[in-house]
Amino acid sequence: MKKLTLLIFLCLGFLIVSAQDENNDDQISTLFSKNRSNGGYGAFSFSYTQLNGKDAFLMGARGSWVIGHSFAIGLGGCGFVDNADYHGWVNSTPYNSLGGGYGGLYLEPIIAPRFPVHLSFPVLLGVGGITNMPINQNLDNWIPDETNSDTYLIFEPAVELEFNMTHHLRMAATFSYRITSGISMLNTDPDVLEGMTAGLIFKFGRF
Repeated sequence: MKKLTLLIFLCLGFLIVSAQDENNDDQISTLFSKNRSNGGYGAFSFSYTQLNGKDAFLMGARGSWVIGHSFAIGLGGCGFVDNADYHGWVNSTPYNSLGGGYGGLYLEPIIAPRFPVHLSFPVLLGVGGITNMPINQNLDNWIPDETNSDTYLIFEPAVELEFNMTHHLRMAATFSYRITSGISMLNTDPDVLEGMTAGLIFKFGRF
């Protein structure tokens, strides 16, 4: 938990320093000045990671308000599931798939947004849930409990290599690292969710 708290404060410090508007003139702009351009976007993503050494896939979405082209703030999240090769036993019942999701607040400095290829550094601060999903059972009758599911806090910094495809569409290659509070489930590593993610994100809006 100390590691998670320290990294959150370090990242927030970086966000404050980095979130500078790249204006071409010498006039200082404020959040509500008339000469400052604001916009927004919606996005969806497809990503790959590994959970407990097994392939896993994530689908996500987020919406953000873009301030002065160079900083975005919004909400979003994603769901994940592994490839059903996870093998554990809980109360004599086999569970072989990890699934769940997480979401929260996104803070996103955008570096050199006017260039056709540029970088952004989104950070997610949020909460999530994870469960061991049973096989060979009717899921309609399955009730998660404290042995096969848990909630957690998540801190996920990322770097995105963005391509300005059109005035209203950006595509980005995204790389992130998940840091979570400890997962408490039977036969499951407390750090099972921590690790790298790589994927693609598509953003639609006014940047």
